[in-house]
Amino acid sequence: MTRPASRLPSAAPTFDPLALGASLYAPATRPDLAALGNGEKAINPHSLIYCLEDAVRDDELPLALERLRSALPQLRQGTGPLRFVRVRSPRMLETVLGFEGRSALHGVVLPKVSRSNLREYLQLLPPELSALPTLETREVFSQRRMEGLRDFLLDSGFAGRVACLRVGGNDLLSLLGLRRTPGQTVHEGPLSGTLQMLVSTFVPWGFQLSSPVYEVYGDPSTLAREVQQDRQRGLCGKTVIHPVQVAVVAAAYQVTAAELRQARAVLDPQAPAVFARDGAMCEPATHGRWAAQVLRMAQLYGVQPDAAPA
Repeated sequence: MTRPASRLPSAAPTFDPLALGASLYAPATRPDLAALGNGEKAINPHSLIYCLEDAVRDDELPLALERLRSALPQLRQGTGPLRFVRVRSPRMLETVLGFEGRSALHGVVLPKVSRSNLREYLQLLPPELSALPTLETREVFSQRRMEGLRDFLLDSGFAGRVACLRVGGNDLLSLLGLRRTPGQTVHEGPLSGTLQMLVSTFVPWGFQLSSPVYEVYGDPSTLAREVQQDRQRGLCGKTVIHPVQVAVVAAAYQVTAAELRQARAVLDPQAPAVFARDGAMCEPATHGRWAAQVLRMAQLYGVQPDAAPA
């Protein structure tokens, strides 16, 4: 049994989830973690995830933890990308929370979450850090299990701690014995139905969902098309694993001049109940949430240069 749509998360996250943009994964074994986090590199992602999980070999974990511990106190408040740490377990989360400088983080990416481990993670997380749980286990293929996870978050009072739910596409494909097909977007492959199910299960209840990585970083045209499809399907935020993907995602998040004109018209307090703009019907009662997101995306990522209004 699902909850009514009026039951939304009770508190706001500590940052705007629409600002996640291109989320670059950085193995915590890198020696330049502080420079990355302070925006001193040419990469300039919108958000940065220091990874202590799949991107780090077991035998390199002590090195990764030491480099992260050393980097955190060097991070400057109010500069650089949004910063997160992806841990392996609740015990590792406790370790990271004991590091000096953890206040420079915006949140923690929680891997392979389920009803059985999410409560423990969230009970450990301090209120100033947001949670980004990752949906990447076999339970994700069950709508019933996903509805149960959503209802747990709503009923437990933890929903307000979740800034965004991440979708672990490669882990989900691995469960099917598959991997991404070059030239094919995630919405054209075997996860298309699952992604849409996740959107309809979580987004109407006030949760944001981010989109998985396209690891073929030498194929920018497919990535750009995929991000456009992400937007059309209600996903926001894109995992990237290579610096060249950041600019592609940023460009794909720019709104068109027509979208911006329509959004402003929809949000005009004097707008009629129904009106026409650019050959399309606009209805503030149903298009208001879309319009607010368009204005915010324009503020964050700009308007497409070839269609910018005069």
